[in-house]
Amino acid sequence: MNITFRQLRLFMALAETGSVSAAARLVHVTQPTASMGLKDITDAVGVPLYEVIARKVHLTQIGIELTKTARAISGEWEAFEQQIDGIKGLTRGKLKVAVVSTAKYFIPRILGTFCSKYPHIDIALEILNRDGVVKRLEENLDDLYIMSQPPLHLEIEDEVFMPNPLLLVASKEHWFAKKRAIDLASLKGEKFILREKGSGTRMAVDAHLKKLKFRPDVRLELGSNEAIKQAVIGGLGIAVLSKYSLGDKSDQEEVAILKCKEFPIETSWHIVRPKGKKLSPIATIFKKHLAQQAKDWR
Repeated sequence: MNITFRQLRLFMALAETGSVSAAARLVHVTQPTASMGLKDITDAVGVPLYEVIARKVHLTQIGIELTKTARAISGEWEAFEQQIDGIKGLTRGKLKVAVVSTAKYFIPRILGTFCSKYPHIDIALEILNRDGVVKRLEENLDDLYIMSQPPLHLEIEDEVFMPNPLLLVASKEHWFAKKRAIDLASLKGEKFILREKGSGTRMAVDAHLKKLKFRPDVRLELGSNEAIKQAVIGGLGIAVLSKYSLGDKSDQEEVAILKCKEFPIETSWHIVRPKGKKLSPIATIFKKHLAQQAKDWR
């Protein structure tokens, strides 16, 4: 079986885009050249790797396995190139990181300090909901993944690097905001505004309240922290949000953080990668940078 690096990159582009023409653009070749290259790959393997249904490319099981293999080869080669650059005294290459949406409130700042130290490193940052990050983790698309609720169904390397307290918040005009402390019983009858099911925050909230045998009266389920904050400010209900989603002091002045003995919910931020995945030199440096930044913040 004789397949070149160039052909493997073309096939990875096909798997990523689901389109021959889009894959051709991604690797900077014409569509006829891409079609011919994909045919050569299929002929070399000897079994169908994909099929086109309604102009959409669908990989066969062998095609999926080839994609995994191609990504592993590509990752190893990039790591080798980074090692050679390191021997030459150079720090350059590409770092790919996928984070859940709540992490967008602090990860860009950490990446900023990282890039100021290593200006020749290119960053590819994906900000998605938890399901999106888990899917990328399953497909081994990135160097590192940052989330608050790592998946239990995958074999992963998991390292806690920073606390992620979830706070009970209400509008400044809510009568709770004027009380020094409240108890869980006083939350009965209150309308809750929560993240959508499947988000890391929602999973932690549901588990915490189930443990306390408290069933919230959910008025709204929203897919963004900003929407929840605006709903809280508008007086639609109370919410549970990550400390980091509240932003700086000026943002926090718009909502009241309530004092309740059952809150905050203590969760953590995790650095995750597939079990056995060897980190590239740049990913190793970035992981250390994350730990140091978290230590400085604490």
